[in-house]
Amino acid sequence: MRQAIVISLFDHSTNMVRPWADAEFLCYCVDAKHGTGEQKEGNIIRVGANIPDWLPPYAEVKILFAFPPCTHVAVSGARWFRDKGLGALVEALRLFDAALRLAEWTKAPYFIENPVSTVSTYWRKPDYMFNPCDYGGYGNEREDAYTKKTCLWTGNGFIMPQTKWIEPVEGSRMHRVGPSSERASLRSVTPTGFAQAYLKQIT
Repeated sequence: MRQAIVISLFDHSTNMVRPWADAEFLCYCVDAKHGTGEQKEGNIIRVGANIPDWLPPYAEVKILFAFPPCTHVAVSGARWFRDKGLGALVEALRLFDAALRLAEWTKAPYFIENPVSTVSTYWRKPDYMFNPCDYGGYGNEREDAYTKKTCLWTGNGFIMPQTKWIEPVEGSRMHRVGPSSERASLRSVTPTGFAQAYLKQIT
């Protein structure tokens, strides 16, 4: 019998799938930053591909996660929208739409993650919102003791896991991440507690 698979789109860190890999799911983390081809490490397969051009293998998909780039749609950067132009907005929405189409195609429960963004204006409001500290009790509390309002657009029967709140002693830590080529990746890393919480709920 083939392993049920987990798909995580625009996932460079692989944080979201690590609990699932430990639970013997075969996890595909798809991101152009992985380079070309596929690299397998245990139950995690890093796939270097552009999301609009990629299709998953023929197998049961247990769950799909997606973290499309938010740089050109997050309201925290609204003051730069005019300088970026329409092309940047169109590209951001195109990638979000590609994730949505692939998620619906799998017929598996899914969420698409973004911060508070103009997606709410151009499509619809998110189904759920949370902060990493809301799920810090499931993972490494030192890593998740901060706030960062995170929005989820969900479908195909996705159910939000129960919270285990911890004190956000680090406050809004992500606002202190300095400018660099890796800033967007660092700000989009999945909280470990939330990843653990959803696995516990669905398995």
